[in-house]
Amino acid sequence: MHISFLLLGLLPLTLATHLRISIPTTPSLANPSLLPPSTHASLTTLLHTYTAPLRIDNTFDFRNVSTGSYLLDIHAHTHVFAPLRVDVRDAGEGVGGGEIVEVWGTFRGNEWDNKGPVVEVQVLEGGVRWFGVRCVGGKEYLLERSGFSPLSLFKNPMILIAGASMLLVFGMPYLMDNMDPELRAEFEERQKSSPLSGNQAANPLQNFDAAAWLAGSSGSGTSTPKKNAITEKGVTR
Repeated sequence: MHISFLLLGLLPLTLATHLRISIPTTPSLANPSLLPPSTHASLTTLLHTYTAPLRIDNTFDFRNVSTGSYLLDIHAHTHVFAPLRVDVRDAGEGVGGGEIVEVWGTFRGNEWDNKGPVVEVQVLEGGVRWFGVRCVGGKEYLLERSGFSPLSLFKNPMILIAGASMLLVFGMPYLMDNMDPELRAEFEERQKSSPLSGNQAANPLQNFDAAAWLAGSSGSGTSTPKKNAITEKGVTR
């Protein structure tokens, strides 16, 4: 019986940590008072989960938080807040009693021991631990359709290829007119010897008749009747 009363007396001492988290004004959130009323905060660990609604002074109050390592999340429909790691531990009798609250930034998808920058924790009147959370930015549920921009035409590969072709078509005659005579003569000589100029002899394979060749006919183009046909001699008709 005395043990149960002793445990009841120690219970308030172990659950006496009072945390107050505020939302300061930042460039991402110029007026925290515009947050929706459904905004709330949660302290989560393996054994406990604490939740607190948003107060009128833009703060969250967590009372009677037990010792442990917690993940602090701010849930809002309009903005994203950086998660924090909150460690609440007993200072011990040698240090003077009380609780020690330490806060760090944390990273989702990383190990729990991978801590970020330290967040300053202040002790207010009545032993309340106070610190702030940082707003990362606003949430966007809809994508705005980009308007028409003339500069976007120059990002199209087809437009770039057509522009280069037009420069070659209209720019080459101008370059040829202003070219040095010797260089121009050399260019024309090379152009005559080019296989694309059409001045070379015709390719014999161009007149090749594959159907005639497969039929056993010889000749280049049209098939001719065989000369070994049997002729009748001495027949009068």
